[in-house]
Amino acid sequence: MRNISYNTASKTTYGLRPCYIMMTETNPALSQAQMELQRLRTFASSQVIGQEVLIERMLLALLADGHILVEGAPGLAKTRAINVLGKGVEGDFHRVQFTPDLLPADLTGTEIYRPQDGSFHFQQGPLFHNLVLADEINRSPAKVQSALLEAMGERQITVGSKTYVLPSLFMVMATQNPIEQEGTYPLPEAQLDRFLLYIRIGYPEARHEREILRLVRNESRGKAAGEPGNEFVPITQQILFQARAEVLDLYMADPLEEYLLQLVLATRNPSAYGADLGRWLQYGASPRATIALDRCARAKAWLEGRDFVTPEDIQAIAYDVMRHRLILSYEAEAEGVSTDQFIRELIRRVAVP
Repeated sequence: MRNISYNTASKTTYGLRPCYIMMTETNPALSQAQMELQRLRTFASSQVIGQEVLIERMLLALLADGHILVEGAPGLAKTRAINVLGKGVEGDFHRVQFTPDLLPADLTGTEIYRPQDGSFHFQQGPLFHNLVLADEINRSPAKVQSALLEAMGERQITVGSKTYVLPSLFMVMATQNPIEQEGTYPLPEAQLDRFLLYIRIGYPEARHEREILRLVRNESRGKAAGEPGNEFVPITQQILFQARAEVLDLYMADPLEEYLLQLVLATRNPSAYGADLGRWLQYGASPRATIALDRCARAKAWLEGRDFVTPEDIQAIAYDVMRHRLILSYEAEAEGVSTDQFIRELIRRVAVP
């Protein structure tokens, strides 16, 4: 591990408070796990054009052993991106289309009666796969959404008096649309808190949309000619678990860890950083936010080939980690303040080490 030093004599300003410049250098030697994840990232970027942030966040969730919620307008390749990730990782992938008539047993599984011997046999549901896509999760009622709580939080499923352990590699990737809210069921706060990241995506740029046209056209030509699609050798679960261990061992300086803590703690006492922040927020982030911010900041640094975490890593991921864990006040809603605006102000005002 390379030593990291701080130049405390050189000071600059960040926002309203002083900060110190960290003198570092990147590690040019990538591990096997890093090279494999970069290979997966390149493959995903070639299949999903113009959504680099989404691809990076999916890989961060995979490295941090968490679940993701993706929100965006229809047609922005949310489902395609998650399907591509499913093809890139060794394991079982299953897609569940959430509808109003879905039942909890359709996710967890159910007991099947065997008349030949008068016994019951448990038939496993989709949640027993490694990667689960919950498409349009907000189209099912609360009873179905709550069936995911135990699976996402404890990595197990209880049916009747028996508890079944889920696979070591288990990740829920949910999507929802910000429009067409009629007939939908907003996710409760307890459900949202179990998602590691809440990702919002927008429309691609014009140059990216031109590449999308070419990609879809070439894929259609290949299908019409009966040609095989792009073959990608999935990364193994062993490599993925090795990558997770490397992420956990990544160096984070004590001042940066304190900065990370202060960002989360500031959401519980925002008045200390301004009367306007105190007026805007009703409830702050839970300890899950602290854990998620730590894991994802380390994962981001590791994915970029560094062996240390910087303040920029923490700041970049703070929006996706905290936007679904903050509850704004009525005053904030009346003033048109969003959670992203609140987080932006928080980052500007909390001192960087």
